[in-house]
Amino acid sequence: MTDAVTASAVTLHGIEKWFGSVAAVLSFDLEIHSGELVVLLGPSGCGKTTVLRMIAGLEEPTKGDIKIGATTVNDIEPAQRNVAMVFQNYALYPHMTVQQNLGFGLKMRKVPRAELDTKVSNAAAVLGLTDLLSRRPGQLSGGQRQRVALGRALVREPSVFLFDEPLSNLDARLRLEMRGEIAQLHRRLGTTMVYVTHDQVEAMTLGQRVAIMKEGLLQQYAPPLEVYQKPANLFVATFIGSPPINTISGTVTYADGHSMFEAHGLELALTSLSHSGPTALGVRAEALSLVANVHDVDFIAEIVRLEPLGNEVLVYLGGPGEHSWVARVDPEYRCAAGDTVGVRLDRSRIHLFAGPNQERIEYRTSSEIHTG
Repeated sequence: MTDAVTASAVTLHGIEKWFGSVAAVLSFDLEIHSGELVVLLGPSGCGKTTVLRMIAGLEEPTKGDIKIGATTVNDIEPAQRNVAMVFQNYALYPHMTVQQNLGFGLKMRKVPRAELDTKVSNAAAVLGLTDLLSRRPGQLSGGQRQRVALGRALVREPSVFLFDEPLSNLDARLRLEMRGEIAQLHRRLGTTMVYVTHDQVEAMTLGQRVAIMKEGLLQQYAPPLEVYQKPANLFVATFIGSPPINTISGTVTYADGHSMFEAHGLELALTSLSHSGPTALGVRAEALSLVANVHDVDFIAEIVRLEPLGNEVLVYLGGPGEHSWVARVDPEYRCAAGDTVGVRLDRSRIHLFAGPNQERIEYRTSSEIHTG
């Protein structure tokens, strides 16, 4: 089936979408490479599904151009765009068998019966549905029904697959399995895929690049690890990561080549940071070290509670200014609620954000440049 599929790039330039006086998407530019799996990620109402529907042709952009391959598709009907969409609800016909559901779209397009049967058989083999072809949707598990929905898109051999939160109705174990199946499907087909979700785990594990949106605006577009390690702004930093990044608002003062971040009694000397003014500091749980010795530490905290997770323990702390902090420690680390510990912050993994959009600013630690 791979040879039959021609993957295509998707380009969105200057896209806006207004519903009356309400802006759903603004100043949106995105380039998706041919054969790439890109995830649109953001909270509910951020515009990610609207972007997907505009690519599919189900919504018309108020402004801007959409290209699939070299063709501008703004005025091309959805059925002519050679895209296939998989929705959150499976939308299977309950009175039809799996085989009939898989082939229904092809039947409506009057594809010859022999070709239809071959495509259905191939799709069923790829998705492990061959033994289920005679069953009806009511006889299938949630994961099996989702595979049928995938197969219905697959038999069309589209240029672009569009996924609109396809795993939201599945339990945690099935979501894990289906993520793996979608990833394998992408590797096997090499087709361009655009995947919408509000689940950062899906985004980080599936996407080759992740486009993070907020209130209709693109916040960052980068590979998953870059988004995690070098968030473009405070929103991205707080939205990505579990547990959420520790943050505290303070002020940076700069004088005679020396910088100091101060907030609620916390003071951190930062090397070669030519910035001053209101600043937010962010530091992820793994960048906090807990020590029994309360000398030569960044602050002293009381352990509020512990969350043992098997391979790690999350330690929740009362920090400066009554802020809540969380550290990620090895399960062998011995501590208990009520203990007092010293906390050190890894300067090489501190993130700093400033300005009206709380954008990331750069600073140095030791002799290397670190992005904070």
